[in-house]
Amino acid sequence: MDPVKTAIWCIESRFASELSLDEIAEVSGVSRFHLCRAFGASTGRSIMRYVRERRLTEAARQLADGAPDILSVALSWGYGSHEAFTRAFREQFGMTPEALRARRDLSIIRLSEPLPMQAETSITLPEPRIEQGKPMLIAGLGGSFSVGKVEGIPALWQRFAPHIGHVPGQLGYTTYGVSLNCDDNGNFDYIAGVAVSDFDNLPAEFARTRVPAQTYAIFEHRGHVTAIKRTYEAIWRDWLPKSGRKPADGPTLERMDQRFDPATGNGVLEIWLALQP
Repeated sequence: MDPVKTAIWCIESRFASELSLDEIAEVSGVSRFHLCRAFGASTGRSIMRYVRERRLTEAARQLADGAPDILSVALSWGYGSHEAFTRAFREQFGMTPEALRARRDLSIIRLSEPLPMQAETSITLPEPRIEQGKPMLIAGLGGSFSVGKVEGIPALWQRFAPHIGHVPGQLGYTTYGVSLNCDDNGNFDYIAGVAVSDFDNLPAEFARTRVPAQTYAIFEHRGHVTAIKRTYEAIWRDWLPKSGRKPADGPTLERMDQRFDPATGNGVLEIWLALQP
């Protein structure tokens, strides 16, 4: 069962009423952590953002039809006040509810239509190897991103590249991209770094994290790094539901050794997904 398609069906059939992330995850048959990662990898947005966008789109249709009472529209779509509704509406559409009702023209805004629920062609993943990973200390440059805005990650690697080989306590030349602190809204922290023996003497601007000993499913992404989204999508939407394994709520690693060419972005990159025992 594809948890993303099931989640979309659940949302589209119920978003007019109260709907929580836990309810959507229960219908989808996976944990909320699994669903958040799968939905983000597939759609580039968080689940509850999609729910919010769909509700505001339907509210916009009512306003364009000349709804006489904006507060009633706000309350019907889950907003407790005119102010909260206006703030969310302006954030999504760049104009106030009053302005849209006056114009009565939906062509001037970008509506959020239902995501497709039919089956899509995806890549076939080779079976991953399962390994017990040792604890590691990772240090490098970090930033905060969201599933819909990852464009800054290549620039982060570009800034970190001159440090490789000169990081105090660096262990080898394998580099690691570490995704951690993922939340329900699709936000996460990312570190472009290397393994180190300790955190002593690191530059002040360096981010650092302790990766615990974990069991990993290790997948190979081959080709250009810009296509890595399809590999993540296949992991979260296809392999995990079929494998019967449960993802651990811990860091996900992208491991790049001599098989990966950072100058061209081509080669073999490993995705280390932490699993529950």
